[in-house]
Amino acid sequence: MSELSRIGVAIDSALLKKFDNLIARRGYTNRSEAFRDLIRDALIEKTAERPDSVVVGTVTLVYDHHVRMLSERLTGMQHESFHNVLSTLHVHLDHDHCLEVLVLKGKAAAVRKMADALISTKGVMHGRLTITSSGAGL
Repeated sequence: MSELSRIGVAIDSALLKKFDNLIARRGYTNRSEAFRDLIRDALIEKTAERPDSVVVGTVTLVYDHHVRMLSERLTGMQHESFHNVLSTLHVHLDHDHCLEVLVLKGKAAAVRKMADALISTKGVMHGRLTITSSGAGL
């Protein structure tokens, strides 16, 4: 870790109490680490807005595997962008429904484009992209 700097923050008492309750529920032992995580999150979000920045993301899909050719379409899309797919997890939720999680890495624009294509595929009931950093530069 680099050299630490101390800062002072003026904050409304009611807001601070809500913040303290939130960070306690999340398991933080002090405010400093919670503030650092908030700052990192904002920086990662800003970086992910740049189309050429390299990001890591997870795409979570829930779908009915009985939908004709859906599994094949989703797998085909993954093969078309194999260079962005690091890993996949496939879970049988019940007799009809599957959950698939893909770990993607690449330029933000490519990751978003692939996620949008997967999520908008007819038969996908729900999907979500979560973008984070590869850790470099944090």
